[in-house]
Amino acid sequence: MQEKAAPLNIFISTPLEPEQVEKIRAVAPDDVEVLFDPDLFPPLRYVADHKGVEGFQRTPEQDRRWRDYLGRADVLWDFAPKDADGTGGMDLAPNVKWAQTTSSGVGQQVKNLGFQDSDLLVTTAKGVHAGPLSEFFLLAVLIHFKRLAHLKNEQAAHHWERYCGEDLAGKTLAIVGVGAVGRRVAETARFLGMRTIATDVVVSASQASEMGFDEFFPIEQLHEMLGEADVLVLSVPHTPETDKMIDAGAFNALKDGAVLVNIARGQVVDELALIAALRSGKIAFAGLDVFEVEPLPPESPLWDMPNVLVSPHSASTVNSENAKITDIFCHNIRCYLDGRLDDMRNVLDKARMF
Repeated sequence: MQEKAAPLNIFISTPLEPEQVEKIRAVAPDDVEVLFDPDLFPPLRYVADHKGVEGFQRTPEQDRRWRDYLGRADVLWDFAPKDADGTGGMDLAPNVKWAQTTSSGVGQQVKNLGFQDSDLLVTTAKGVHAGPLSEFFLLAVLIHFKRLAHLKNEQAAHHWERYCGEDLAGKTLAIVGVGAVGRRVAETARFLGMRTIATDVVVSASQASEMGFDEFFPIEQLHEMLGEADVLVLSVPHTPETDKMIDAGAFNALKDGAVLVNIARGQVVDELALIAALRSGKIAFAGLDVFEVEPLPPESPLWDMPNVLVSPHSASTVNSENAKITDIFCHNIRCYLDGRLDDMRNVLDKARMF
């Protein structure tokens, strides 16, 4: 009689709601053991917090359990975070063959962890954050074009005087990066009557046309595209090719008074050049969810600029986030157990970093 294979050990290494853990357990209860010990996580700061409060330190007994789970793990929900002293983390998980992350833009993290050239299978949360990030785009453009600051000032002064805003219909939205987020932003914009144009490092003009874009520019024609933009949205992954791609030259190529929304990574923008463009009025308004250095340093001029919306890298975080990522993970577990790796969702191309 053939001996039954040992169960696949899945360790939940960052905070997750118990009801989502039960969904994971239910995928294949005879073939999977889910290791979940919420006592080992730091207190949470908000719903769908994947890190918890800073400086959390496990007791020696908790640390023993933490190391035991990581040593047993074949699969991880999220990369194991380092301890407060900067040690441990993935170094304690030598048997892990696959990690399901809770973020989409993890290419740089994978590289920094030393896994770019490894056999580690990495799947991401790509697509989960498209809806919330498109809503942040909408928030930013409405704040500017409907003149929210003016309305708040008038309300505070108890002053009634009619005024004129601007509509979005007919304006041109330029998107850098047409993955799931960029496409969702474009759908939102088209619903409002905006013209949508785009560039991307891998998508072709024919593919962009099928996605519904009015015009597509090869990445070499980035500046030409920027010259048509009333609103510029960045939704591209941070790679060596996109590092500081929106620099002083790119800002100069934009229409005067354009709006910038960055829901990509802070490193895609030359922040000093952005500050200069905001001060000169070249950029009339910026909705920023990401920054070169996070947390944004207290001395950054961006905090106090009246034409900037600062969001603490939270535009993608909503209370349904973990449920959506869990659905991806459950699908991928079934595929992994069946040996159908080609059917797994959101497999990271570690070489291309997205």
